Order: sequence, then C-alpha cells, then structure tokens
Amino acid sequence: MGEEKSETTLASDPSSNPQADNQEAPSATELEKDGNTYVIRPNFQHKFRSVMVKEMIHKTLVEQLSGKTYDADMATEWTKTICDSIKDELQTMGYDRYKFIVQVVVAEQRGQGTKMVCRCFWDADSDNYAQDMYMNESLVCVAAAFGVFHY
Repeated sequence: MGEEKSETTLASDPSSNPQADNQEAPSATELEKDGNTYVIRPNFQHKFRSVMVKEMIHKTLVEQLSGKTYDADMATEWTKTICDSIKDELQTMGYDRYKFIVQVVVAEQRGQGTKMVCRCFWDADSDNYAQDMYMNESLVCVAAAFGVFHY
C-alpha cells in the first residue's frame, strides 16, 4: 500500500504565479473607473430633481409634438423618439449612478377621461420621478421619467 502524493497550488498564491511580480496594485483612479466607491446615497447636489426634469420633459414634448395631429401609424414612432430624447437629455443632466426609466403614452384626443397610475418600490430618499402632459385638439401625450439611484 503505497502513498500517493499530490501537490496543489492555488492560483492566488503569489509564489506560484510568475506574472504576479510584474503586476502592481490598482491605482485610485483605476478603482474609481470600476465604480467601487461604496456610496449608498447621492450627494445633495446630485439628487434627482423632479422640478428640473419636469421642465425638460415639457420642453421636449412641445418640441416633438407641436403642430402634429394624431396618426395611429406614427404614434409608435413618436413615442420612441420622445423616449430617446428624454433619456438622452437625462444623461446630460449630471445624475451620476442613476438608472432611468422613461415611459411615454400618445393617445387620440376625443374628450375622453384617462387615468394613469404607477406604483414603485424604491428608496424615497434617493429615487424620484417626474411627469408632464401635452395636449392639443387631436392628441394627448403623457411622459414620465423615473430616476433610480444605483447603489
């Protein structure tokens, strides 16, 4: 009955890895790029400000929809364009570490009543939303933008 010898070395052991001597510890700027900052709340200056976002949404809706009449075939394209415009504008507003959800509904205006409701499970200290509505004689559009802080 002979004994079997087995040798195992761990890859994390620096002596077993000849390239480990050539690697240096990552610098602070490299760690910042990775996003490991362990920030659990946004700074007050970087919080999602619904008033500013609402103004931006209103401006976008007026630019995109003024002078248009409702067309069911074009409504899908309009919603995509408006969503992309709002999302692009949100990304330039300096909300670091926020994820955005943008929802746009375009419907024909026939004098009917409409109710829209949303429910969210989020952190009320850092997450928020803004919405605005545009109406003319042939269409109604409701746009909402949600900003959720990514921990």
